[in-house]
Amino acid sequence: MAINRRLVTDDDFQEAMDRQVGVRVFENDHIVDTGVVITRFTDSFIVTQSGVSDVTYHSRSSCEFFEIRKR
Repeated sequence: MAINRRLVTDDDFQEAMDRQVGVRVFENDHIVDTGVVITRFTDSFIVTQSGVSDVTYHSRSSCEFFEIRKR
C-alpha cells in the first residue's frame, strides 16, 4: 500500500523534482495522472513527464499533487 504526501509549497515540489519520485495528480476529485515525475514548476503550472514524449502541464490552482511513497 502506498503512502500519499500532499505537495503544496515550492519546497515540496523542488524536493519531489530533485528525488524524481512518482506523483499523482488530481483535478476535480479525479485522477488525471499517476506515476509521473515533476520536471519543472512555476507559480502557476506544474510540468510532469511520464515518458520521452509525454509531457503534461497542470494548473497549480486547479489540481492537487501527491507524492507516492511505498511502505
